[in-house]
Amino acid sequence: MRGRCLHAGTAVGRVLVLSEPLSLWGGADAATGVITDERHPQCGELLGGRIVVMPGSRGSSSSASVLAEMLRAGVGPAGLVVPRADPILVIGALVAEELYGRGIPIVELADVSELRQNTSVRVTAVGEHAVIEEEA
Repeated sequence: MRGRCLHAGTAVGRVLVLSEPLSLWGGADAATGVITDERHPQCGELLGGRIVVMPGSRGSSSSASVLAEMLRAGVGPAGLVVPRADPILVIGALVAEELYGRGIPIVELADVSELRQNTSVRVTAVGEHAVIEEEA
């Protein structure tokens, strides 16, 4: 699958497909990387080390700081895939990379339906281009 690089990086992990948008601010624990929003269908799921496919984010611009903090603590996602560019998530990855040396790839992929829950994938995002491939 080919997408557009929103933030460069390479990551390998199991796919976590979120069925609804998530606000990291108040919706995820920055210390553990667990989804804590009790109204979210994936409440209790661990974001850490996963390639998280989000239909979008919702809520506060403070989600950028929560993402950066999760990455600093080593409990953040390994990568993010979104159907539309999300500047708040990109800002979080930029801040984490600049302050902590811990950025992640973020990819815009118009059709995220090909990414299946719990499959292992490699995300390579460089320049303007990104490739997502299943791992053997």
